[in-house]
Amino acid sequence: MGQLLEGKKALILGIANRWSLAFAIGQAFCREGAQLVLTYQGERQRLTVEELGVELGNAKVLACDVTQQEELDRLISVLEAEGGKLDAVVHSIAFANRDDLSRPFVETSKAGYLLAQDVSAYSLVAVARATAPLMKDGGSLLTLSYLGSTRVVPNYNVMGVAKAALEACVRYLANDLGPSRIRVNAISAGPVKTASARGIRDFSKVLEGVAARAPLRRNTDPAEVADTAVFLASEMGRGVTGNVIFVDAGFQILGM
Repeated sequence: MGQLLEGKKALILGIANRWSLAFAIGQAFCREGAQLVLTYQGERQRLTVEELGVELGNAKVLACDVTQQEELDRLISVLEAEGGKLDAVVHSIAFANRDDLSRPFVETSKAGYLLAQDVSAYSLVAVARATAPLMKDGGSLLTLSYLGSTRVVPNYNVMGVAKAALEACVRYLANDLGPSRIRVNAISAGPVKTASARGIRDFSKVLEGVAARAPLRRNTDPAEVADTAVFLASEMGRGVTGNVIFVDAGFQILGM
């Protein structure tokens, strides 16, 4: 059997470091033969992402802050100049103020609410609009979510509301882009020790609780999330769109 993504080009937005789920996805895409383009936000991240790009098959690395339309436009211009075709896009971007994750949701500031929505949810719409014209033969747009979108998870707060909006965006984008044979899905991963997760108060207790109660009695392995991303980006996932696929050791099925 050949590589599942052989001959495909994938854009991955949101790799922060080697513990990112986006990096695990990049490793799996690289293993399956995809040519990768990675983005970074700001000069502080540039060197780290460039080093990771070398590990990921000498992936091309470009700057892009998805909240800035001019940076998205510049990214697309560079991609167009180099052939102008994409087969898969991975959106792994989310942010909320630490203060809004450490106090009750009812105390969320208006500015903090709008910031979380802008970076974590609306950015998927902006990315979809920018990259869809490059998916000339159809493609796969993938984002990452979490159970806190539909259940109350202690200290997830404003991010849970942003993930709920993100999942709604997935459904509406899937409907809009389906005629162009572009599939849009989300993976709802179980809690994983990433840099962003460390910003959630008492996150270690969440990990312990999931490992003790999930049907598989363990936490999620990033490689499991990555392999699901490969499925969604490959021809094997050609009939799947508008879905939120759980990769969380089964935790989401529990009532208590």
